[in-house]
Amino acid sequence: MKLLVTGGAGFIGSNFIRHVLTIRRDIDVVNFDKLTYAGNPESLSDLASDPRYDFVRGDISDREAVSDVFKRGFDALVNFAAETHVDRSIEDASPFVRTNVSGSQCLLEEARARKLPRFIHISTDEVYGSAPAGGSFTEDTILDPRSPYAASKASADHFVTAYANTYGLPAIILRCTNNYGPFQFPEKLIPLMIANAQEGKMLPIYGDGMHERDWLFVEDYCRAVYLALETGKAGQIYNVSAGTPQPNLKIVRTILKHLGKPESLMLYVKDRPGHDRRYALDSRKIRELGWQPQVSFEDGIARTIDWYRSNSSWLDHARSGEYRIYYDRHYTHRAETFKG
Repeated sequence: MKLLVTGGAGFIGSNFIRHVLTIRRDIDVVNFDKLTYAGNPESLSDLASDPRYDFVRGDISDREAVSDVFKRGFDALVNFAAETHVDRSIEDASPFVRTNVSGSQCLLEEARARKLPRFIHISTDEVYGSAPAGGSFTEDTILDPRSPYAASKASADHFVTAYANTYGLPAIILRCTNNYGPFQFPEKLIPLMIANAQEGKMLPIYGDGMHERDWLFVEDYCRAVYLALETGKAGQIYNVSAGTPQPNLKIVRTILKHLGKPESLMLYVKDRPGHDRRYALDSRKIRELGWQPQVSFEDGIARTIDWYRSNSSWLDHARSGEYRIYYDRHYTHRAETFKG
């Protein structure tokens, strides 16, 4: 199989590439990534010499660049490329429209033109809005995005289903709850809390801290994405969740306990606008394909904390942008110099 992964230098994308190259020997992966602030090629430095892996720097909203990479010929595409941080979307929604909407449509159009056999689009539970207490969303729930980020992802989802219905593009959408694990950029809740706690800094908590999220270890999600790639039905949407929503406050306290830090480091701050109270997904549909989470939250959070403690240089480089040095050293002979 020859696989194109867009956004493969990001958190979930890099974990997915490592997953598929580990479980299959007969696969070649091209990682097509713009290298925004959250795209870090250092996350895949251990694969740089693998002949089955290649990196191409490019923007999914650049039709010419997308067309060029598609000329290599692929059996499938998995689109992880996206602007994902809600707070940044509140400050400026335009990059989210460009990448998440226009970029996704650019990929869809090229896939349609080249009759790509399989198109996997990675979405989010946030397109559904805030879940009612005790309830969960199914794939048939009407979308109700509450933030500019969620609206951009919902728009992309509509384009994917439109291309599937109009052109017969064999596309699949996966909507997942919050992922956590190694290589996540430290603006997200869990790595931010780990990093701040390790350094004795305050841990900012929005509102009362009782916003519920259903945390899924990234390796479990990678297995779900691969399963959809192999056996998912074209034109379908699959929710992916651990099924155990819990409040952010509990997550923060768990991290502090693991690190032996006092709860006095917690700092309650003003809630952000449009903050969804609760996310919860019904994932029976993908479980019927044979998937289920294998990593408990207790095990996953311990593994995540241990990873960040053991990879302080990765964390420092991600925060400072020093991973750009890695890019220049290893890839400028194949692509333009990274300019920021």
